Amino acid sequence: MPTAFLSTALILCTALTGPALAADGTPDSLPSASASADDPVINTAPPEEPEEDVTDVPENSVDESPAEPKPSQEDLPGAVDCSPAHPVYKPISQSKKKYHKGVGPTNSNYNGTSRTGKTTFISEVTGKVGISLNGELETSVSVMLATIKTKYSVTVTAELTAKLGNTFTIDTPPHSTTNGKYGVYRLKHKGQSYMLHQNCTTSPKHTVVSYSPYKVGWYIWEG
Repeated sequence: MPTAFLSTALILCTALTGPALAADGTPDSLPSASASADDPVINTAPPEEPEEDVTDVPENSVDESPAEPKPSQEDLPGAVDCSPAHPVYKPISQSKKKYHKGVGPTNSNYNGTSRTGKTTFISEVTGKVGISLNGELETSVSVMLATIKTKYSVTVTAELTAKLGNTFTIDTPPHSTTNGKYGVYRLKHKGQSYMLHQNCTTSPKHTVVSYSPYKVGWYIWEG
């Protein structure tokens, strides 16, 4: 069976006429996935980058909140109390699209035969993917994530790890190239963040766009 090696993945290719199956000889301890009816989407282009100019949030700062800004005296309402003062994040929307951030370079395999071939990618690096933000978040990242989970019933986290040894097997059509990138899918959310002062006034409201880790997996495309 011909083999080809790239810097981050071992790529196996054999001719076949049946469905994609797990590669023979793969150790039982390695997690794997195959293209199937449960996951029929084969993309036609590389994964899209975030649409905004985003900043990655360091792992050690996800629980930090900005200092509370002081309310202006002319806006003080009489006998109104919203204590204790606290930061607020309100989710507005969740994108249907999932954004993939890869760990390591892209892996590719060309099938130069006239028959369908089987391609198996094996990840050979481990890497972490965290949250990226655009806008001024008044709350901590942890508070934002908890609010998103409650609003949309999804599990997003501050960080996910794509680990070494994961395999993915898929059919490669004749005279076609299959590309694979291992990493983390992230969900995009838009929300509004501000500080609610003790006297019930608020700081300026900011629009915040976040890309939060959702699931570890492969992004596969042909072309």
